[in-house]
Amino acid sequence: MTMMSLVSTRTAATASPFEAVLCGLAPDGGLYVPASLPTWTLSQIQDLVGLPYEKAAALILHGFFDEVSQEKMEALCAEAYASFSDERRVPVSSIEPGLFAMELYHGPTLAFKDVALQLLPLLMAYSAKATGQKEKSLILVATSGDTGKAALEGFADKPDTAIVVCYPNNGVSPAQKLQMVTQKGGNVCVTAVEGNFDDCQNGVKRLMGDPDFHEMVRQNGYTITSANSINFGRLVPQIVYYFTSYAQLLEQGAIALGEAVDFIVPTGNFGDILAGWYAKKMGLPVGTLICASNKNNVLSRFFETGTYDCGGELYKTTSPSMDILISSNLERLLFELTGQNPAPIQAWMEQRTAEKKFTVDEKTMEKARQDFFAAWADDQAASEAIGTVFHAQHVLLDPHSAVGYCAYQQYKKTKDTKRKAVLLCTASPYKFAATVLEALGRKAEGQEQTARALEKATGKPVPQAILDLFSAEQRHFSCVEPKELDALVESFLKQS
Repeated sequence: MTMMSLVSTRTAATASPFEAVLCGLAPDGGLYVPASLPTWTLSQIQDLVGLPYEKAAALILHGFFDEVSQEKMEALCAEAYASFSDERRVPVSSIEPGLFAMELYHGPTLAFKDVALQLLPLLMAYSAKATGQKEKSLILVATSGDTGKAALEGFADKPDTAIVVCYPNNGVSPAQKLQMVTQKGGNVCVTAVEGNFDDCQNGVKRLMGDPDFHEMVRQNGYTITSANSINFGRLVPQIVYYFTSYAQLLEQGAIALGEAVDFIVPTGNFGDILAGWYAKKMGLPVGTLICASNKNNVLSRFFETGTYDCGGELYKTTSPSMDILISSNLERLLFELTGQNPAPIQAWMEQRTAEKKFTVDEKTMEKARQDFFAAWADDQAASEAIGTVFHAQHVLLDPHSAVGYCAYQQYKKTKDTKRKAVLLCTASPYKFAATVLEALGRKAEGQEQTARALEKATGKPVPQAILDLFSAEQRHFSCVEPKELDALVESFLKQS
């Protein structure tokens, strides 16, 4: 069997899946995408019904990592998802007639990033062995909230790895911050960065593209990679839950085989919704992918106008994981829509860097609008949605999922559709307890008191992972300017 090949969005330079996982960002600054996708028939999708998540994941992932045996991939998935609190790993439940919740928050850090980031360290270790990599891996992570803790949880004390996570100072929820700054592990470094998420993300990308920084890291016995969704190995496991949620709807009798389903995705960096687009191209009956943004609505404006403008103000919202202006994974979609032609991608990305915006040709935008609908909601609308859904259905949404719910309501007003829809519920409401409690008309005071008050008001138990935070010791205190990241990393490596 010929191993799957990946190509960079900037020059079409190639890499194997193992190489792409280990390096994260392509050497030319581009993102790796599969040269061609594995395909699935309706019969194969039917065969997923009733399978444990690990078995279904192994079947789907084997199409991307075809040199890993089916048995080995299943063992890796079983190890990755053993800590999830629900035996279905990503269960699907009803919100209201015709609308279902994909519950992505049953992992150890209570957010959808766990699905990929519990598996990625295992894929990296396997890839290092397969390629004969001698150096240890330094994982650099920029986070807008959830990726950081999920990556820390996945890589903490893993052999031959070190991980540095940076988050925007005052730009994450109190629970998200507490999850990161209390992280244990001899190979972890966590720091706040003065600025917003884009400052963090740009700082990490700057380091990954700096030859002098790479040489310093190499002299310390490491090679650099990323656990952000720029990494092919982070993105691919997210494709799985689109397939398994469809199989669950089949099992529940909610849909017939071949019936198209819409998916509503709260997204900032565009990775989670891109995974759904890949699932559709692989053969999953996906109708419309509804791209939901908060007040930082660069994506909804892009789908409306064809111009991606990231030069405006970044707003702090109650859905901080979506407080992003530079949606890295949009580059992958544009590369696919232009027939995997790197020339326009290179031009657009250079223009984005120089001018903070670029405009896509109408032909490419027509293709994009065939699969996507984009809408946005502000904090007030999301808060009202939390209250409305809870009081009507006794379903509790976190602020990001509430933004998705609002986008779905706009979609239904715009499009005459009777398709079933699945809302990706990306995090536990308890990671944003104050926002959720206030949406229910109660006052929030102190993190633990707020969590207890939310439990009392809703009857939804506080997750143990949240309770444990209240007695955890803070271990990480640093806050640096973006330009100081390289010095911080060097100091960390010398002490490791």
